[in-house]
Amino acid sequence: MKNIEREELEKASLPELKALCEELRKEIFRTVSVRGGHLASNLGVVELTVALCRAFRFPSDKIVFDVGHQCYAYKLLSGRADRFSTLRSRGGISGFPKRGESPYDCYETGHAGTAISAALGIAKARDLKGEHFNVIALVGDGSFNNGLIYEALNSLKILGTRVFIVLNDNGMSISPTVGGTHEVLSEIKEGVAPIEDVALFERYGLRYMGVCNGNDLEELLPALEDAKDALRTQSVLLHVTTRKGLGYSFCEREPERTHGISPNGSGTEYSAALGEELTALAEQDPRIVAVTAAMTDALGLRPFFDRFPERAFDVGICEEHACVLSAALAASGLRPYYAIYSTFLQRAYDEIIHDVCGQNLPVTFCIDRAGVTGADGETHQGVFDLSYLSPVPNLTIAVPKNIAEFRAVLRMSTSFDGPFAIRYPREGTEGESNKIEIGKFEILHSTLSDIIIYAAGERCLQLAARVLEEAKARGADFTLVNARFIKPVDEVLISSRGEKYVVTLEDNVLRGGLGDAVARVLRGSGKIVRCFGYPDTFIPHGTSAELASEFGLNSEEILRYVMDCHARG
Repeated sequence: MKNIEREELEKASLPELKALCEELRKEIFRTVSVRGGHLASNLGVVELTVALCRAFRFPSDKIVFDVGHQCYAYKLLSGRADRFSTLRSRGGISGFPKRGESPYDCYETGHAGTAISAALGIAKARDLKGEHFNVIALVGDGSFNNGLIYEALNSLKILGTRVFIVLNDNGMSISPTVGGTHEVLSEIKEGVAPIEDVALFERYGLRYMGVCNGNDLEELLPALEDAKDALRTQSVLLHVTTRKGLGYSFCEREPERTHGISPNGSGTEYSAALGEELTALAEQDPRIVAVTAAMTDALGLRPFFDRFPERAFDVGICEEHACVLSAALAASGLRPYYAIYSTFLQRAYDEIIHDVCGQNLPVTFCIDRAGVTGADGETHQGVFDLSYLSPVPNLTIAVPKNIAEFRAVLRMSTSFDGPFAIRYPREGTEGESNKIEIGKFEILHSTLSDIIIYAAGERCLQLAARVLEEAKARGADFTLVNARFIKPVDEVLISSRGEKYVVTLEDNVLRGGLGDAVARVLRGSGKIVRCFGYPDTFIPHGTSAELASEFGLNSEEILRYVMDCHARG
């Protein structure tokens, strides 16, 4: 697809604009089918994006995409069509807004709820500098569940600036939108909402401009022109309805399954094991409840939700609330399991510390997509959890070696008296599990060599196994240990081993993880500790294998170090 100049967009007739929308859909579908990415959400906003790019002058005007799951058509219309085939690939364009990628991207997003706050900041800076341009925040109805949205709206009058909020209402986040806000928006769309519901937006200092079909250019284009006129004197909210997945029947029928597409999936997903095991445990233990923040199916909880709807809580995109809710459920005698992606758990850090761990409550955090997740890039890499969780008192952190051990740790957690975190990647192997004790490592391969490797999690253990095989072929050997608890670490085993060369492997940043914990135990011992993991930087998009290789967590570099140690003796 060729790059489209603004003049072409301005001069295009309505039939030509509709044809352009179909061309954009085909390009998005073609690229995502190869590269993976967020499909249904992007298909649903094609007309809306075309209309916005025609009505406003980007990049002079500024647009902030909440989350960024809907920015593909915008990238295609902002000078990146000729590079769009490189989407989410290493060295290619990002699947999210990226300031360094294009002057059209004024603010980087990836997590929900930030767009209005960012738009207000950009608008206020504009006013203070005496500049003149429009600032648009494109926000989905799922994000309107997030507390940050209301913090931003609450300050809109105080800041005394003007922004244009486009509320993209498709009834979905990743899962169907839930909660009171969803009910209010649904009633507004259906024309049955009491006047005070609509007036709420006015109380925030917004002119509410009603509901229009965001997939109908004939309705949408004049609505945007009216909004631009109103924006000269006050902030405006335009409520548009769109259909997620529009243009491809399967996406329209299955918007949750096609929200994110991964072309490279292979192996068993830990999320499926979570759903199966937790449901089975709940059959025996009526205290067990499940909590998620808008990701029921993505986290494997559908079987639990179907079997125990009264014990299952999807709170929408409200990670902090989900954490406090879990704490209160635990304080009341229940056993909550809060399932969440590693990158999203960061949002609830204060609540982890004060509400769960500060009260020493038996909440189990099931941390999915831990480690490098690949093509979604910096905002979605799960490489910080070991580091931000390890300093928190009362918290136990487990990193199972495979799905069988994951199931065993889940069973163990039901009787554990305190906060418990289980960290795991997206995919793995079933494997086998041996006896597990809290804070105890497992020796998987023992030898008389002067080298020992501690590896945390399935990815790193598989990496270590490959290195071990190659080292043996070259006449070297080492002891391999499954470091299945990061907190507490097995200080007895670590301090009692006699190996001179100590190596750690972790799918986490090096600061604050397994390597730091092992090095603390061995401080002053005279042993040589080498830690492999991710450096002090944000990890960009690319495949997990590419990123691991690029940033030093690869078999070649580890093998080279092992052979050097072997040669030195």
